[in-house]
Amino acid sequence: MASIEDSVPTEARRSRSRLRGGLVTVGTVAALLAAMGLTVLGLGAADNAVANYDASSWLWSAARSELARVNGVTARVDTRTEIPGAVRHPMQIAQTDRLLVLRDLQTGQISSLDLATLQLTATTRTTPGLGVSVALHEDSAFVVDAVQGIVRQLDPRSLTPVGEPVHYPPGITGGTFDGEGRLWVAVPSQGTVSAITAATLPSAPASAGPAGGGLSPKRVESYDVAEASHELVVSSLDEGVAVLDRTAGKLVRVQGGKVQPTPLTLSGPGELPTRTSGQRVPVTVPGERRVLVVGDGGEERAFTVPGEGDRLSPAVAWADRFYCADEATGTIYTFDAGGQLVETIRGRANGPLELEVRENHLFINSPDAATARVVDDKHQVREVDKYANDVLGGDPPPVAPPPPPPKKPRVGKPSAPRSVTAAAGNAQARVSWRPAAANGAEIIKYVVEGAGQRLEVGANQRAVEVKGLTNGETYRFAVHAVNAKGDGPPRTSNPVIPTAAVPDPPASVTAQERPDGTVLVKWPAANGQGNTIARYAVTASSAGTNAPVGESTKTELVVPAGELEFGTQYAFTVVAVNDKGAGSAASPVSNTVVPFAVPGAPVELRAGTVANQPGSVTVQWAPAEANGRPVTKYLVDVGGRVTEVTDTRTTVTGLGNGQNVTVKVKAVNEAGAGPEATATARTVAEPRVTVTGSSATATAATVTFTVDAGGGQATCAVSTPGEPTKAGACSSITMTGLAPGTAYTFTVTATNAAGQGRATRAQTTPSLYGIATCKNGPDGAQRTYCDEERDGRNGNEVFKVTRQDNDQQAGWAKPGTRLEAYCKKAGEDVDSYVYNNHKRSTWWVQVDFNGKKNYIPWAWLNLEGGDDINVLPTC
Repeated sequence: MASIEDSVPTEARRSRSRLRGGLVTVGTVAALLAAMGLTVLGLGAADNAVANYDASSWLWSAARSELARVNGVTARVDTRTEIPGAVRHPMQIAQTDRLLVLRDLQTGQISSLDLATLQLTATTRTTPGLGVSVALHEDSAFVVDAVQGIVRQLDPRSLTPVGEPVHYPPGITGGTFDGEGRLWVAVPSQGTVSAITAATLPSAPASAGPAGGGLSPKRVESYDVAEASHELVVSSLDEGVAVLDRTAGKLVRVQGGKVQPTPLTLSGPGELPTRTSGQRVPVTVPGERRVLVVGDGGEERAFTVPGEGDRLSPAVAWADRFYCADEATGTIYTFDAGGQLVETIRGRANGPLELEVRENHLFINSPDAATARVVDDKHQVREVDKYANDVLGGDPPPVAPPPPPPKKPRVGKPSAPRSVTAAAGNAQARVSWRPAAANGAEIIKYVVEGAGQRLEVGANQRAVEVKGLTNGETYRFAVHAVNAKGDGPPRTSNPVIPTAAVPDPPASVTAQERPDGTVLVKWPAANGQGNTIARYAVTASSAGTNAPVGESTKTELVVPAGELEFGTQYAFTVVAVNDKGAGSAASPVSNTVVPFAVPGAPVELRAGTVANQPGSVTVQWAPAEANGRPVTKYLVDVGGRVTEVTDTRTTVTGLGNGQNVTVKVKAVNEAGAGPEATATARTVAEPRVTVTGSSATATAATVTFTVDAGGGQATCAVSTPGEPTKAGACSSITMTGLAPGTAYTFTVTATNAAGQGRATRAQTTPSLYGIATCKNGPDGAQRTYCDEERDGRNGNEVFKVTRQDNDQQAGWAKPGTRLEAYCKKAGEDVDSYVYNNHKRSTWWVQVDFNGKKNYIPWAWLNLEGGDDINVLPTC
């Protein structure tokens, strides 16, 4: 994979001066292009780029491979567009009000998005992964290859190189702009920080040209901020840069050409945000969950962030507060200028959190989740649904949405009308023309001047009869358009000579709309009254509109598709023009037609899994544009199986389980089937179970697991031979009533509409013990009752059966003997009297006595862990 430039960087001898010149190496732009593998898909015009209205920011949604433009004022998504081939890819976004450049970290592709059309206009490849970044400021763009130490300016409109790259030693860091438009890069191997000022872009997008063409970064300034090979972290400021020397434990500001170091009290490696707003720089120590605030005068205060773990993102300063993101929990902790916790913003999901201050708002994005948040300068926090469908882009847009109006549209006077044509009549002339370009302001009217007359014509007319002319004289007519900016330039017609010798009009006109969107207009040949008919001029009339649609030398004219609006009524008149330039009166009007064509593609197509139905997907969409004829049905193709529906939703069954299918939907009207919209879906698959752990007590076992429900709704249960199945949550299930000291194999079964998934886990229950208990009483023979085994009844006697049968006695357990207990069984009632707190029960406990399973009355056995007989299973 090519890096920014494959040529070997030239490393200059290191200077210890405070201010140094930049190092620009020799190399050709052609070599750069070859190294990049540049692919330009189209050049977006910067003049037409759409600004981000009302403090907006573009936010990435990885799961949907979408960019959403979030309006900071309304806290809503106003535009969304899909980025092809980037689902779940981490994406770096560099943006200004007019420009947007993306870098896909998985593919390394850098893309320029035309904000006027929401289309990718240019792409270029870099090495995938971390190490290359893109920076934007106003119209300046740089790509920074930190690994190679190459910094190169690009034209963001075309992503073509601008001049020569700046070379540093490998392993640079930083690469963000300060508020003054300088790009700051740190060189740890030299202990320096460097500022690059961009070259001014040409008015047209840059293209590859010869090296040394005069466009290169204007200035490179370098400052000593640390000893060589110190670990440096960079944060650009409103003016200048802050460099954290993690090795020496100091923060160095470079502002106005001055270098100001501040020693810090650091207990671990610190981090800085890539950009800091305001005078106070927060230094975050993730491992200690501490933030140090460094002002102009040095270290001001420190505060501790609640929670655990080291997944703190660098704190971001905004509007006299500090925002600390904990990616482990998705939580944002907000501290005031004094270091007091004032607000906790709970997230809906953990994972990466991106905090960026733009346009007087703080945007908090979770690229792996559906939500984002916007914080204004009054610290009001509002949640944004990035997946909202009531936006320009749809879900996602199958085609590019129409461009929104530019922030500062270029509004000017209209252009000259096209094809101004005059045809002479008897003491009159007919003047017609094609529309002028409005140039940003709607055309108000047209003005026709000639023969001493000035006629104003409606913008939707574009044809007029000029009367009161003198036959035999030559006339020309000038037509110009007028909009809010004034009068556009005129265009002059051909010369005409009015005459009484005019041809007859065609006797009749017929029109026929055709399925391909065209309209066929026909008429019989006109009588030229002694002259040859040279051409026919056809005018279309609709509600309030008369406009020429073309001329023909034949007795028919095909009006191209799209010339007339689909679904609108039109009729036609024809004027015959002879070889002398004289025109007839208009013919009788034709029949009315309604142009039509195949429908448009269905919009907002969505296909999804049917969770409770195997082999099925659900499909829904918004109605297609009818294009002049009603949509009669939709053809839904799912994995090659086509069905016809009349609604805008359907469920397709009979597919395989866990099958990825392509869904294609076409609308059908009288003209036929229109273009298809496509989506993908997956049928519900059998669940997949992954056991993550297990634990056990003497009589119960817990199995923990995860379940991929396959898009369905899973139910879960745990089973083991000889025990009833236990249902529970699809994360953890505890089975009780087990025997102590027993090896079990547990089977976890997850079930959904498509079937079952299973996984097993071996787990042994620990043994349960009881203490043979007999305590001598206070009086007479009671005082020695428990001392030894004796004839007759005695405490702690062990039997082969659950009754006190001398013939079945297995022995006597000395008080304090620890016996392993297996299970309980009902038997003869036994009362321990004063020798075990009057414990009395019909339960007997099966125990290990002299290597065999025998029984002892529970009255004489106190179970460890609370003496709860119910924990033992029944034998």
